[in-house]
Amino acid sequence: MHGAGNDFVMIDTISQRIKLRPRDIRRIADRRRGVGCDQVLLVEPPGQPEADFRYRIFNADGSEAGQCGNGARCFARFVRHRRLTHLTTMVVEAGSSLMTLRLRENHEVEVDMGAPLFTPADIPFRRAETAPEYELTAAGETLRVGVLSMGNPHAVLRVNDVNDGSLERLGEAIRSHEDFPEETNAGFLEVVDRTHVRLRVFERGVGETEACGSGACAAVVYGRRMGWLDDRVTVELTGGKLHIQWQGDDSSVLMTGPTAISFEGTIRL
Repeated sequence: MHGAGNDFVMIDTISQRIKLRPRDIRRIADRRRGVGCDQVLLVEPPGQPEADFRYRIFNADGSEAGQCGNGARCFARFVRHRRLTHLTTMVVEAGSSLMTLRLRENHEVEVDMGAPLFTPADIPFRRAETAPEYELTAAGETLRVGVLSMGNPHAVLRVNDVNDGSLERLGEAIRSHEDFPEETNAGFLEVVDRTHVRLRVFERGVGETEACGSGACAAVVYGRRMGWLDDRVTVELTGGKLHIQWQGDDSSVLMTGPTAISFEGTIRL
């Protein structure tokens, strides 16, 4: 499946028993020797009584991720497609948090991503105090970045043009910066106007992806805090468009976007 070009292998572990090792994840994600994907998502029974499902996200390098907005949308459509639920609104566990997913028309899904976290220790980010943006030295440059968590860490840099050829080098430098003990997702934000932005994201454990749902949320939150954006923003990514809403303060971030089923099959591990 994919959500705006961010592609996933979805595996139902409710109707079948399976245990995947990191090397199995890497093989599945390999675009030449496996199926090929940005992340592998597992559908599991819930551990909390208020949840309908639990899902786990693994990056292409085998590491486990904490959150994935595009994956959450695909998750909602997948469990309906596989007849694992009749619900159109469901609550799922993702790491230690709960998310509400709502199926809309034309295979779109709205995800309640929860409230962003700004305290450095919660991100995690090696700074003593919370600020709207921080100074970061990366790839020999001094940058001003917004840093927050949407269930996973994000560092967002405003740029004039997301097609700038230097962004790949900067993305790698920010992603692996020593001030992020668990690495971070590096986003590059181009503000077109108050309701429209362009975005590129270099995800930890994956590299650049065609779309990043949590990255789109983080970019809009940063832009709102800096006074650049309204509370409803269309985020244009390489693979498509996402619609983000955030009222500010402690309110949840709502993300709506497309889902698509590419193909179904089996693999022997």
